[in-house]
Amino acid sequence: MSAADANRSTFSPAFPLLAIPMASSSSDVAILALGVILAAVYLFRDQLFAASKPKVAPTTASKTANGSGNPRDFIAKMKEAKKRIVIFYGSQTGTAEEYAIRLAKEAKQKFGLASLVCDPEEYDFENLDQIPEDCAAFFVMATYGEGEPTDNAVQLMQNLEDDSFEFSKGEHKLEGLKYVVFGLGNKTYEHYNLIGRKVDNLLTKMGATRIGERGEGDDDKSMEEDYLEWKDGMWEAFATAMGVEEGQGGDTADFVVSELESHPPEKVYLGEYSARALTKTKGIHDAKNPYAAPITVARELFSIDADRNCVHMEFNTEGSGITYQHGDHVGLWPLNPDVEVERLLCVLGLTDKQDTVIGIESLDPALAKVPFPVPTTYGTVLRHYIDISAVAGRQILGTMSKFAPTPEAEAFLKNLNTNKEEYHRVVHDGCLKLGEVLQLAAGNDIRVKPNVENTTKWNIPFDIIVSAIPRLQPRYYSISSSPKLYPNSIHVTAVVLKYENIPTEPVPHKWVYGVGSNFLLNLKHAANKEPVPLISTDGEERVAVPSYLIEGPRGAYKTELHFKAPIHVRRSTFRLPTNPKSPVIMVGPGTGVAPFRGFVQERVALARRSLEKNGPDALNDWGRITLFYGCRRDDQDFLYKDEWPEYEKELKGKFKIHVALSRQNYKPDGSKIYVQDLIWEDRENIADAILNGKGYVYICGEAKNMSKQVEEVLAKILGEAKGGSAEVEGAAELKLLKERSRLMLDVWS
Repeated sequence: MSAADANRSTFSPAFPLLAIPMASSSSDVAILALGVILAAVYLFRDQLFAASKPKVAPTTASKTANGSGNPRDFIAKMKEAKKRIVIFYGSQTGTAEEYAIRLAKEAKQKFGLASLVCDPEEYDFENLDQIPEDCAAFFVMATYGEGEPTDNAVQLMQNLEDDSFEFSKGEHKLEGLKYVVFGLGNKTYEHYNLIGRKVDNLLTKMGATRIGERGEGDDDKSMEEDYLEWKDGMWEAFATAMGVEEGQGGDTADFVVSELESHPPEKVYLGEYSARALTKTKGIHDAKNPYAAPITVARELFSIDADRNCVHMEFNTEGSGITYQHGDHVGLWPLNPDVEVERLLCVLGLTDKQDTVIGIESLDPALAKVPFPVPTTYGTVLRHYIDISAVAGRQILGTMSKFAPTPEAEAFLKNLNTNKEEYHRVVHDGCLKLGEVLQLAAGNDIRVKPNVENTTKWNIPFDIIVSAIPRLQPRYYSISSSPKLYPNSIHVTAVVLKYENIPTEPVPHKWVYGVGSNFLLNLKHAANKEPVPLISTDGEERVAVPSYLIEGPRGAYKTELHFKAPIHVRRSTFRLPTNPKSPVIMVGPGTGVAPFRGFVQERVALARRSLEKNGPDALNDWGRITLFYGCRRDDQDFLYKDEWPEYEKELKGKFKIHVALSRQNYKPDGSKIYVQDLIWEDRENIADAILNGKGYVYICGEAKNMSKQVEEVLAKILGEAKGGSAEVEGAAELKLLKERSRLMLDVWS
């Protein structure tokens, strides 16, 4: 509807005088004329009597209540707050944002320079060429998927790449701009750090000048180490380029933590993630307000004699408003295990104060937002909100050394902070969490259950803990069901992560447990009322699974019938082709098969409808779905072994599964058989499906070896089918498939 239309629809019902029927006499005409005149006077009263009213200037979008001008103008915000650095981050999971904030903090500590940390989605870039000469722009850019920008950086990249996009001076140039680039990527992906490299090249092309070297972090190895190796040289170059000296900043805190003597208990967050969860009011469930979903099914998928666990769990979403599609991911919000919460409470001397209510305020909200809801308690922060279960970073140890209880503990931490090799040997190989490192530095035995008697207290201010330890993030799992068969249920298939550290002198042996998957295993034990299996009684290992406060905040995750867990859905582009006539090839060893169970269920639901509507020949022209699956043994870890034959029957021969059993069937030379070997055996059908049938290929699972080797085999198959080589024709075909979204990956390190 146009503005004029809107005005007409507003006025017409308000003035019934304008709708008087045709007059039938001269007196009626007079009355009608008088009525029309009065109505006209009323309608145009503002114009007729305007002289008696003072004129008011219209309010424009360029002025806001806080005086900062256009809220999308970052230059105005920089000038108002006297900030000499603007930091843009392209972040999908929050990691790039964390590094952007770290850079802002370091600029403040080293040089006393204030930064504006910006989500590029919230700003316009026409005035990027107006950044003053004594200022600099930082770009902290993650590469997402197959060389794509993160969702919040799409517009920024389009503006930089489009030669017709004009900045405020009427040109696609950024001469005089000083910039810094740190990219985040994963070397197991083909387009490693492509977005960071693109930003660097585009800015240089437009005449901007880079400060220092471009930084590149590899998530497959150690993003943290890559950042630490890069940042010192960058800051040296930054000081020279900007004409500043180190030491002009200060050790100022980001937050103020205060204990609240009296606060209404019902308004204290005890693990809730949103105000709606705290007040139990309805609303949309997403990453900011996850849904506490009842667990209706929780079962073990591996055999009882297997040395690993794999949990199948079903979350009931009925009435939540949550929807999903096949190929989507579910985010599970785990807790930190009890032992790590107890350990850090003891280290910080907060055991007796864990239920004390605290408020946390940011000293610079533009730089460091309070990362979780407040007011809360010390214990809640450590259990629900910050990631105390991660391996301690090298940089944080330098900060903690200032609060060491003894000179020996201080020296121990400083050595780990400055000696990269020693840090890698002790902390990285030992898989030590922060609490364990602090205990080890103070000479405590990390193998026994921590308590106030066996743990040395460190006087570390809690604001330092909140500043130094990142937010506990959800763990994402491919949904292993289809909404067409299970509209109100989300299925998860998760191998439980448990492994041993690399033994060293200070840490000879310890078990390491994945936070999310062991949380799921804990929930399975509780949901089925199963006993938690003991490992030993000598104090080194008390249980096979760390315990969690699975009842949740205020017992909200436990009812008479079910346990619950907080979840939300993350959308994915990992989807089947809409036309069932297209052949589909799926490669998913281990739990990589999870989304493909959902894919097959999706086709089963469609087949049922088609057969019912069109009769027994309805699937004749459908393309075949082929699944290449791998596990160790068919009697131990063959996931959903009983389901696949049922799906084959329902799809009338249009679904086939090939299974590689790596520890049961072997090649003639005694080597193991993997999915890539089965793909090569079926090369004629695969080449035909891809080249002639215009088929689609999906790979899900471990990226470093499996995914890479599968792509190599596909390149060889397609290269030979095209009469050439894997390196030339095969690589070209794979590239074309990816560009056309006919080869899609959902892989992890």
